[in-house]
Amino acid sequence: MDDVAVGPLDLVARVDDALAVQALAFGLSDEEVGVRHHIVLRHMASPGATALGAVTPDGRLVGFTYGMPGDRSHWWSTVVEPYLRREGRDAWLDDAFVVTELHVLPSHQKRGIGRRLITELTDAAAEPRSLLSAIDTDSPARALYRSLGYRDLARPVYFPSAASPYAVMGAPLPLRGARRPG
Repeated sequence: MDDVAVGPLDLVARVDDALAVQALAFGLSDEEVGVRHHIVLRHMASPGATALGAVTPDGRLVGFTYGMPGDRSHWWSTVVEPYLRREGRDAWLDDAFVVTELHVLPSHQKRGIGRRLITELTDAAAEPRSLLSAIDTDSPARALYRSLGYRDLARPVYFPSAASPYAVMGAPLPLRGARRPG
C-alpha cells in the first residue's frame, strides 16, 4: 500500500483537506462542498463520531472515512427507515455503527487504502453491525463493501437532492477479514 499511513484524523481541523478528497473522488461541485462542510462539522460533534485518514509521508491526505453510532433521529436514519421498514429490516437501525463517508483520491484507489480505512474504522466500533449507503450501481466501492460482508438491505433509496438512487447496505461486525481489538 505504498507508504500511506492510516490512523486517527482530526476531521474538524482537516475538514477542507477531506472535502477536497471527497470532491475529487465523488465529483462534487464547489457548492456541494460548501454544504458538506457544515454537515461534517455537525457530525463530528455527535457522541461516538470518529474519523480516520490515509496520509502520505509529507502529510498529504489521500483518503478518509468517518462514522458514528446510529441514531434513529439523525437525518440519514429518517430518510432510510421507510425503505428498510418496507423490506422488514428497520431493526438494522438499532445498535449499528454508520459509516458516513469513505473516499480515496482516484490516484490512490485500488491499493487497499479504502479497505483498510473502513475495516479499521469499524474494528473500533462497539456496535454489533454496520450500515452505510452507496450509489446503487455496480461500482468498485460496492464490490469492496460486498467483499467485506455488506449486503443490500434496501434499494433503490432516494435521498433528497441526490441525482442517483442509493442502496443501504449492512454487515455484521467485525467485517470479513477484520479483527476487533480486545
